[in-house]
Amino acid sequence: MADLGRAALIVAFGLALYAAIAGGIAAHRGRRRLHESARNALLGAWGATAVAALVLVRALQERDFSFTYVAEHSSRKLPFPYSLTAFWGGQEGSLLLWLFVLTGLGSAAVLLNRDLIRRLLPWTVPVLGGTAAFFAFVLAFVASPFARQVAPVDGSGLVPSLQNTYMMIHPPLLYLGYVGLTIPFAFAMGALLSGRTDERWIVATRRWTLAAWGFLGVGQLLGAHWAYVEVGWGGYYAWDPVENAALMPWLAATAFLHSVMIQEKKGMLKVWNMVLVALAFCLSIFGTFLTRSGIVNSIHSFTQSSIGPWFLGFICTATGFAVALILWRLPLLRARTRLESPISREAAFLYNNLLLVALCLTILWGVAFPILSEAVRGDTLTIGRPYYDFFLRIFGLPLLLLMGIGPLVAWRRQSLRALGAAALWPAAFALAAGAVLVAFGAGSSRPGLIAYTFSARVRNDGRAEAAAGGDDAGRRVRRHLPRAHAVPRPERGRGSGAHGRSPRGRPARDAQGGQEPVPGGAIELERGRYPHGLASCGGPVSDRRPDRRERQRLLQGTREAAREPDLAGRAGLRLRLADRAVAGRARGA
Repeated sequence: MADLGRAALIVAFGLALYAAIAGGIAAHRGRRRLHESARNALLGAWGATAVAALVLVRALQERDFSFTYVAEHSSRKLPFPYSLTAFWGGQEGSLLLWLFVLTGLGSAAVLLNRDLIRRLLPWTVPVLGGTAAFFAFVLAFVASPFARQVAPVDGSGLVPSLQNTYMMIHPPLLYLGYVGLTIPFAFAMGALLSGRTDERWIVATRRWTLAAWGFLGVGQLLGAHWAYVEVGWGGYYAWDPVENAALMPWLAATAFLHSVMIQEKKGMLKVWNMVLVALAFCLSIFGTFLTRSGIVNSIHSFTQSSIGPWFLGFICTATGFAVALILWRLPLLRARTRLESPISREAAFLYNNLLLVALCLTILWGVAFPILSEAVRGDTLTIGRPYYDFFLRIFGLPLLLLMGIGPLVAWRRQSLRALGAAALWPAAFALAAGAVLVAFGAGSSRPGLIAYTFSARVRNDGRAEAAAGGDDAGRRVRRHLPRAHAVPRPERGRGSGAHGRSPRGRPARDAQGGQEPVPGGAIELERGRYPHGLASCGGPVSDRRPDRRERQRLLQGTREAAREPDLAGRAGLRLRLADRAVAGRARGA
């Protein structure tokens, strides 16, 4: 059994390496069949890793103590659910789980986006293959879970603190979060290598990023509860280095999920998004390095091992690779538009990003400084809770405030007077909530009181935004459009010939110069929706006289679309001669 597991890991390494090399050659030379071969090799690597994982699960189930890993992390008295937990309770087994999740998610992402990858982002496969090849190499040649020994009578058993129900869920969720961040990183680097720096790679990876972010967040919550129950810290979070290692990529991913909306809507922050996705991936690998290298003392970390230098080298390689690609493609990443006003929703997203990244880098410095100090000067230092609490208040409280104000700010620009009017009632509700908290004796912690007050404001602002239907660009134009109903096609000789022809017998054309109308087409306008074929529809519109309110909505919508041409396009709208005719009648009414 051990030989089968070891052979499966070697095969997985070979297939992942082939996917990286052959995929790179295929992307460079445009060879389709070689690209498909590299993609199939990545799928094969997942299959080989699954075989290795099944071998280890079978050994744990049967208490085969000839496996060194099984003898060190299991025993005959250990119940089976916890013996299964031993799969990721040790160094080698957790790495095998990491490789299994990585190859599985990578294969699924490649299959679901195979057309996009083949046509536009062929470099995604070699990036995924190279990442998987590194983990397979470590498992096959550095820290194998299939090392053999003379079988003892009984094993050492699992660490008592790990014999907890939450530890059956907490590590797999964290691995899904850590490894899930590899998918947007691979697509981003593939986009840079292919020279395709538009929004298509973001659209393809949005759900993957959201899933990874969610798994990482829920995994940290379960780990916090485990620490409260088992460790006895008297709290849920103690700013432990390994806890911080999971928090940092989550903060970077949170910033990335917010900033990609600006790139999709406005074409801005392209460089920033590339930096964020690379930062999130590198921080996930850095967290693995902290946990497995033994350089930090933590209840969450493994003992010191020989894989630390390998992970440090991989972190440096991945960081240098990402920075070089971003600098190389910098001319393609320049934004088409610029920030127009410091008081706008784009600016609010940017402030949100800056606070999240500032908090992330502050935590990174608090984790890395003791390590650097010991390595350079030989001094053993510890950065305690007051440091982290101070910067959490500095960056966290404004972040909560922005969460409440952001949904109320308009795109492009907004006056302070309009923003103040929109925020008046939410602010009053937040102050009332704070007064209630003080009245019930919950004001012992001033930062906590402010945080809860801002949270009440966020909740109230969210309800107000939902009630208003949001402030999305498409909805802003749509709600200013009037209602109109289809009318019969005019008869022959009344300004348009039969079957869509003019009185002179020539095909009628629309106001944009060019498209022939659909015969017999009548434009049917509905508030909030335009018909799908409006661009090519040449039929008439309703000739009824709009009332005063409809005229105001119509004129405001027309001005919005004229001021921001891409607004109508994003909402699926087109301004044609029919719209202008209605607008003319509205002005003359």
